[in-house]
Amino acid sequence: MGTAIEYQKLMTEIVHINLPGPQEPSAGMSGGELLHGFLAELYRAPSSEVKNYISSLSNKWNVHFRNGNHK
Repeated sequence: MGTAIEYQKLMTEIVHINLPGPQEPSAGMSGGELLHGFLAELYRAPSSEVKNYISSLSNKWNVHFRNGNHK
């Protein structure tokens, strides 16, 4: 009987969500703009419980929120 092969896939892609995002959807927005606004809105959640959950998901998926203008 052979040995199982174990491996770990390392995710090196990092997604940056620039804040602030769009406040509301508008006609003609691209899918990327809609997603940007949606994720930025989640980040602005007033509940600390929701913020902690969003933070844990973001860390898991290598999604980073950043304020101001970054290049």
